[in-house]
Amino acid sequence: MSARPRLAVLLAAAAAATLAAVVVPSASAHTPPKAPRTAVLDGTRLQQTRLRLDRGDPRLRRTLEDLTARADNWLNRGPWTVVDKPKPAPGGDVHDYLSQAPYWWPSQPRTADNPWGCPYVQRDGQRNPEVDTGTDRQDVEKVFDSAYDLSLAWYYTGRKQYAEKAATVLRTWFLAPATRMNPNLNHGQFIPCKYDGRAIGIIDFSQSYTSVLDALAILDTGAPGWSRADRTAMRAWNVDYRDWLVNSAFGAEEGAAKNNHGTFYDMQLAALAYATGDTDLARRTVLGARAGRIAPQIAADGSQPQELTRTRSWHYSTFDLVAYTRLAAIGRHVGVDLWAYEGPDGQSLFKAVDYLLPAATGAAPWPHPELEFHRFAASDVVHAAADAGDRAARAAVPKLEAPPGGDLWALRPAAEQLDSIAG
Repeated sequence: MSARPRLAVLLAAAAAATLAAVVVPSASAHTPPKAPRTAVLDGTRLQQTRLRLDRGDPRLRRTLEDLTARADNWLNRGPWTVVDKPKPAPGGDVHDYLSQAPYWWPSQPRTADNPWGCPYVQRDGQRNPEVDTGTDRQDVEKVFDSAYDLSLAWYYTGRKQYAEKAATVLRTWFLAPATRMNPNLNHGQFIPCKYDGRAIGIIDFSQSYTSVLDALAILDTGAPGWSRADRTAMRAWNVDYRDWLVNSAFGAEEGAAKNNHGTFYDMQLAALAYATGDTDLARRTVLGARAGRIAPQIAADGSQPQELTRTRSWHYSTFDLVAYTRLAAIGRHVGVDLWAYEGPDGQSLFKAVDYLLPAATGAAPWPHPELEFHRFAASDVVHAAADAGDRAARAAVPKLEAPPGGDLWALRPAAEQLDSIAG
């Protein structure tokens, strides 16, 4: 055999081995998949997707390669803990979550008498790099992302190392007495020399904690390494956190916000309520978003005026719709069709997504201020609208820009903020 045919054979064998590495076990290799009781994701849809993978769907296999690549990257990282910061929160308890306001900067030189450089001043959309040191913000995002990627990878492949790693990550951050986080956000987005914590710090969790809730629901279908005691303890933590959101002054203030903060608050609360069995609260929250959020926050043309005032107007327009589309997904579980709602001037989620389509497909530039435009940021919310029946969004899907790491919508059909920056 000549060198060239031999090389071709070797390359073909290597490609086959790579594909085999992500092929899920046959149905006989482990228990057929259950439909998880997820809050944002559609558990029945996940179950059907898993069955398609079992039958060898080639397109899903390729997408699974992207997902397992992400999961593999987490296997040798973490776990992370809230107690591993250099200084405790201003209240003194190292178990309290701490983050710093991202768009606030020192206005004076740091000196022995003024070590922070106070007073701090706001620069909207410009992230102060010091917020990524000395606080819990980056670590908690790793907890959220890894738990989600790992649990999904386990569900679709049956590989126990994914489930066991997700369980370790979750137990370390939320449950183990020495390393657990207290179920509150009293010290989110503090501003040095000004505030020990602020209500808007709740968005640190609102952005992605629903992914943890869905990860928990997936693990609860029988994942190795995730015990009944873990499930019970995690549910108790979620109940305590839900009640803090409902009863705290910070929770009330964030819930009253008229922009993306209010939308994300509703989305997080509805998901927590559903996940902890309070379906009445979940339903009331989704219902309230119709006249309380969509009508005042979305204009007749589909624009989001509060978000267009920002220096990152594209980011925040897509960001707010991540919350809306996830809230609509939760509504599906409690009998509320948020997509069907129209405000008194015709405001709707469909119009809000359609407003983004020219820029999302590259047909026209985004006509508002944006410090760092990423076309792919709208991809997930367009997918969500397309799945909900928006014809214009369906036509736009083939023209979307894939986000870094690939388009995972087929395996995790719930919108994420793909160009994520701090809220």
